[in-house]
Amino acid sequence: MGIPNKPLPGSQSDQDNPSINLLAPLNTHHSSAITTADTMDQQPHPPRSYWRFSKQDFYPEPSFQNLSAYKAAFSQTLHRLRDRCLGRSTDETELIELKKQSENEMQKCLTWVDLIWLGFGSVVGSGIFTITGLEARDDAGPSIVLSYALSGLSALFSVFCYTEFAVEIPIAGGSFSFLRVELGDFIAFIAAGNILLEAVAGAAGLARSFSSYFASMFSSNPDILRIRIDSFAEGFNLLDPIAVIILFIANMVAMRGTKLTSSSNMILSMISSLIIVFIIIVGFTHAKSSNLTPFFPYGPEGVFRAAAVVYWSYTGFDMVANMAEETRKPATDIPLGLVGSMSMISVVYCLMALALTMMVNYTEIDRDAAYSVAFEKIGMKWAKYVVSICALKGMLTSMLIGSMGQARYTTQIARAHMIPPWFALVHPKTGTPVYATLLVTTISCIVALFSSLDVLSSVLSFSTLFIFMLMAVALLVRRYYVKETCSSRDLMKFMVCLFVVIGSSIGITVLWAANRKGWVGYAVGGGLWVAGTGGMMVVGERRVPKVWGVPLVPWLPSMSILMNVFLIGSLGGIAFKRFFICSGVMLVYYFFVGVHATYDLAHQDSQESMVEKGKEDATKEGL
Repeated sequence: MGIPNKPLPGSQSDQDNPSINLLAPLNTHHSSAITTADTMDQQPHPPRSYWRFSKQDFYPEPSFQNLSAYKAAFSQTLHRLRDRCLGRSTDETELIELKKQSENEMQKCLTWVDLIWLGFGSVVGSGIFTITGLEARDDAGPSIVLSYALSGLSALFSVFCYTEFAVEIPIAGGSFSFLRVELGDFIAFIAAGNILLEAVAGAAGLARSFSSYFASMFSSNPDILRIRIDSFAEGFNLLDPIAVIILFIANMVAMRGTKLTSSSNMILSMISSLIIVFIIIVGFTHAKSSNLTPFFPYGPEGVFRAAAVVYWSYTGFDMVANMAEETRKPATDIPLGLVGSMSMISVVYCLMALALTMMVNYTEIDRDAAYSVAFEKIGMKWAKYVVSICALKGMLTSMLIGSMGQARYTTQIARAHMIPPWFALVHPKTGTPVYATLLVTTISCIVALFSSLDVLSSVLSFSTLFIFMLMAVALLVRRYYVKETCSSRDLMKFMVCLFVVIGSSIGITVLWAANRKGWVGYAVGGGLWVAGTGGMMVVGERRVPKVWGVPLVPWLPSMSILMNVFLIGSLGGIAFKRFFICSGVMLVYYFFVGVHATYDLAHQDSQESMVEKGKEDATKEGL
C-alpha cells in the first residue's frame, strides 16, 4: 500500500491523541484541542518552543504510546513488514506532505553558481589529499591516475542520475527520497542506514585527515597529536582529540545558515583553486618520467582496487543534490551546478594524481600527507606549508558542506519517521535542521576519536557505491515503470531485463575477483548485459522527463550499475564484513522500531477514522 499524499485538514488534529494527522506538523501554530464534550469550542494553541525534548516529539505514533500498544503492533510485525516492502511514496508526498513535519521552511537562497562552488568545496579536499597517497603506495602506483579516471567516469554517470531526480523532486532527502518513491519504503530504509553510515564515516575520515595534515606542518610524524592506547585493537588505538574539535567547530558553523556557509565556501574555494593550479604546475615542473616505471606495479587488479577506494574523493556531489530544497531554480541550477562541477573536478583529480606520482616514486609516497611530504622531498620545504594549508582548507569546506548535506538527509529520513521526527525540526531563525546536525555531529565525533583512516575509507566506499548503484536502478524504474500506464506483462519484461543487467554485472565482478583469465566468461557476462539493456529499449519508456533527463537511457544508467557493482567487488573482504555487520544492526532497529513508525505514518488515514469513530461512540454513550 502506498503512502497517502492528500492534504489533511488541520481541524482534525488532536494534541492529546497523536494518532490523528501524523502527516501534519508535529507542532502546528494553529492547532486546536478537540474534546468529546465540546468539539465546536476551539481555541488557538500557542506555538511551542523549538528547544523541546519530550517523548511525544520522538515517538508520536500510536504504536509507541504505551506498552500495550507496542505489544499489539509488534505482533503484526510480519504483516507490517510486508506492507512496507511494497509501499512506495509519491513525488507529492515527498515535496509537500513530509515537509510539514519540519514546521518551518528551509530558505531558498542558492543559485547555480553557489552549487558549482559547493560541489567544488565539498568534493575537492575530501579525498584527493587523503586517499591518493595511501592507494598509490599500497595498491596502484603511478596507475593511480587511471583509478581516478575510472572512478570519475562512474561518478559522472551517478551525477546524471542524481540530477534528473533532483530536478523533478527538489527535496532535502536526496537519494533517500528518490529511492523511496521508486523502489519502496524498505529499500529506502536500507539506503537511509547506509547514507547515515556514509555521513558518519566520511565526516570522521575527513577530521582524522585534517589532524594528520595539521601535524605534518611541524613534524614528520602525522600521529604526533594522537594518543596511543596499546590495549585497544589496531586501527582503533590512536585517539584523535584534534579531529573531534575541528569536526565539532565545522558543524556548529554550518548550523548558522545556508547562505552564510555557501558564501564562505565560495571565497575559500576560489583561493584553494589557485593553490591547486600551483600544485599541478610545480608538480609537472619537477616531474621525472622514470617515476612512472613500472606503471602497473600491482597489476590491473590494483587499478580497480584503488578505484573503488578513491571513489571517496568524488563523494560530496550527492550532498549538493540535497540542497535542491534550498535552490531558487532547481530546473536549471541543479544540472549546471552538479554536472559542471563534477566534470571540472574529474580533470583536476587526474592531473593532481599524475603530478604526485611523477614528482616522487610511488614507494616513497607518504600514506597520510602525500603532497606535503612530496614537496619536501624535492627540496621545496616552504611549499609543503602551502599544500598543507590548501589541504586543510579543502577538508574544512568538505566538512562544512558535508554537515549541511548530511543534516538534510537526516531531516528527510526523520520526516518519514524512520528515525524520530524530532530530528526533522527546522529552526525558525536559521532555517537549518539543528537537531539533525547535532545527531550526525555527535556520532561522527565519537567515531573520529577512535577509528583510523583505512578502516573508515573501506566502509565509506562500500556504502557510497551501493547507494549510487541503487540510484541507477531507481532511474530505470522511473523511466520504464509507471503504474497507471504499464501493463503487468510489460512490467514482467522490464523486471527480467533489469535482473539480467544486475546479475550479469555481478557475474562479471565475481569472475574478475576470482582472477579468471579466460575470455569466455566475460564474453557471456557482457553479452547478457547487452541483451538485458537492449531488452529495455524493446519494452519502451513509460515516462519522459519534464525538464532535464539523463542521456542515452537505458545504456548510461545500466553502465552505472555495472561500474558500481564492479568497484564494490574490487573492495577487500573486510569491507564486506563491516558493511553486513552495519546492515544487520540497521535491520534490527527497523524490525523493532522503524517498520512500526513508518507503518503508522502510512496508514494514518485509517487510524484517524478509527479514533473519530471511537469519539463518536463515546459521545453517543454519554448522551
